[in-house]
Amino acid sequence: MLRRYTVNGLIWLLAVSVIACGRPVSSDIPIGTDASGTAGLRTTTRLTIFAAASLTDAFRDIGQAFERDLPGTQVAFNFAGSQQLALQLEQGAQADVFASADERSMERLIGARLIQRGDPLVFARNQMVVILPSDNPGRIETLIDLSKPGLKLILAGEQVPAGAYARQVLHNLAGDPAYGAGFEAAVLRNVVSNEENVKQVVAKVQLGEADAGMVYRSDVTPSVADKLRQIEIPARHNITAVYPIAVLSSASEPELANAFVQFVLTPDSQRRLEQWGFTRITQ
Repeated sequence: MLRRYTVNGLIWLLAVSVIACGRPVSSDIPIGTDASGTAGLRTTTRLTIFAAASLTDAFRDIGQAFERDLPGTQVAFNFAGSQQLALQLEQGAQADVFASADERSMERLIGARLIQRGDPLVFARNQMVVILPSDNPGRIETLIDLSKPGLKLILAGEQVPAGAYARQVLHNLAGDPAYGAGFEAAVLRNVVSNEENVKQVVAKVQLGEADAGMVYRSDVTPSVADKLRQIEIPARHNITAVYPIAVLSSASEPELANAFVQFVLTPDSQRRLEQWGFTRITQ
């Protein structure tokens, strides 16, 4: 596994050299100022990344680092639920790279022949956690309290990766005698809203529109951590979300897209993902 990262690092360095020496010029040409201070033309190559909503903060961070390493590159993101992004791409949306919060959405695009030849690469993992408003209006102390009648729970929709993972966690808990076979059904009766992506779950719980929600650990970012409480899910019952990334077959900048994919796998990008709450791919 150590060699895998060494190889990825070398691929990234080689990609930078090739792109810097001979990258096709994009039609994106804003007016800039040259070193002498006079107005001139500055060429910019635009790279479009479709990424799961849970990657918003981490990928913005990684995208800025990529732009610094490759001056003249502009990374544009479209963040949404993985299932929404897959549908947009199936309907003809143009992008260079797809990063999903589940393997199902990636396999869907592979089946539609929208992924460049070669296997998608897993670049991060994540786990689920229960979040509560800081004032805890539902008086929730343990996971068993999620089954209390009248509690207001928000999840991502069943078709959303985070929603599917949350329901699998509930199913796993129901298989433990400590929770009982009726636990899953009792908790699902408390669901008052199914959101299109996990960020919406965080926002509504933070605003006090629900007593609890289930999201990725990475969604409890520094900007919301002091407004939420967390309840950990035992590892034996939790789900590990797998995040694959791939270049799209319709990429307008395939060379640059491949360089971005390799950049996400570098130790520096892996550290950034870890800082945002993801589990890095171990070496």
